[in-house]
Amino acid sequence: MRRSPLVAVDVVIFTIADGELQALLVEVKSGPFAGRWAFPGGLVPVGEAPDVTAKRELLSQTGIGDVYLEQLRTFGDPKRDPQAHVVSVAYFALVAGKGEGQADNPKYRRMQWGPMRDLPSLAYDHNLLAQSALERLRSKLAYTNIVYSLLPRELTLGELQEIYEIIIGRPLDRRNFRRRILALGLLRPLRRQRRGRHRPAQLYTFTRREPMNVEML
Repeated sequence: MRRSPLVAVDVVIFTIADGELQALLVEVKSGPFAGRWAFPGGLVPVGEAPDVTAKRELLSQTGIGDVYLEQLRTFGDPKRDPQAHVVSVAYFALVAGKGEGQADNPKYRRMQWGPMRDLPSLAYDHNLLAQSALERLRSKLAYTNIVYSLLPRELTLGELQEIYEIIIGRPLDRRNFRRRILALGLLRPLRRQRRGRHRPAQLYTFTRREPMNVEML
C-alpha cells in the first residue's frame, strides 16, 4: 500500500551579531545525520497548521518566541531525508539579538549561532534552504519594513544602515540612505541621544513595528 509523505517544518532564524548575519544551528543527536548541524524544525502533527507547528517548535526547541516569521517555500525532494519521504515547509525568522537558547532540548545535542558566510555542510538539504532564505531576506529588505525585527526599540540611523550593508553585502551612500529613510516617515526621533566614543547620535524608534510594504531602497 502506497503511503503519503510526511510533512515537516524547518526554520532559518536570522539575527545580526558581531557585525555579521548569523543563523541558529542545532546539532542533530541521532539518525543518519547524527553529529551534523541543521536548522530547527519538526514534523507537523495531524490537525495542526504548519505555521502553528513552526511557532511551537521554535519556542519549545530554542526558547525563542518573539520573532518575525514568514513561510519561505516547500522542499519536496523524496531523497532529502534518508529515513522517510518528508516534505518540508520552510520558514525564515528574524530576531533582534541572539538571546538565550534552550539547552536541555532532547532532540539536539546543542545549538549555536553561526555566520551565514561560513556555514558547514548541513544535514538534509538545509544548505539549499539557507541560500533560499538569504535571497528572500535580501529581497524583502528592499520593499518592506521588516528590518525592524532585527533592531532594538531604540536605534540610530547608523545602526540601521549597518544592518542593510551587512545583509546586502555592499556599502550604501550615507547621505542618500538617511534622506531616503527619513522621507518614508517610518522612524520617529526620540528626545535623547546615544553617547559613545564618537559624537552623540540621535536616537529613533519605528513608528510601526508590524510588516508593511514600502520601498526602502
